[in-house]
Amino acid sequence: MALKVRTHNMTLLEELEEGDMIEFPRGAYSHWAVYIGNEEVVHLAGDEDDGIDGQFDSTHLFTISGQRFTKALVKVENFWNVVAGSFAKKNNEKDKKYKPLTKVEIVQNALSKLGSIGYNVLFENCEHFAAWCRYGVKKSDQVDNFLTAFALGTAAAATVGLLYGISKSSKSKKEDKL
Repeated sequence: MALKVRTHNMTLLEELEEGDMIEFPRGAYSHWAVYIGNEEVVHLAGDEDDGIDGQFDSTHLFTISGQRFTKALVKVENFWNVVAGSFAKKNNEKDKKYKPLTKVEIVQNALSKLGSIGYNVLFENCEHFAAWCRYGVKKSDQVDNFLTAFALGTAAAATVGLLYGISKSSKSKKEDKL
């Protein structure tokens, strides 16, 4: 399996162009980076490499009272250090909706943010960062999909609760009439 993953990632690396977004699937979520050439990527990762190896501290998932956690770093790393055994893929799917900047502008955007920046899983995560570098727009499809699923689940639970309450009330009224 390790040879298959390495072969896949070697082929991908040969096909990447500067400014491409790279998705590193990690199971329940994906880590994202921007390719800048010479087997190097720029990505947003936690101080303890949150997001790279799938290990993250859940205490940093949300802001508190609107305050962002300052626990993330934008850094340049070798592709092989970030791939961490996953089947990486070039993912410029947002090109269908947004116009990508030039390769030079994308790389400049990525490098302009090196260092410590704020982090928020819903508004400023690694996918938001990579999308901003490429399009000038902070966009995370995985967050949008999560929020949509959450909203649908909440609506379904509320509907079930409402129907249950109505049926219980109706049953209680029938029993009162008897």
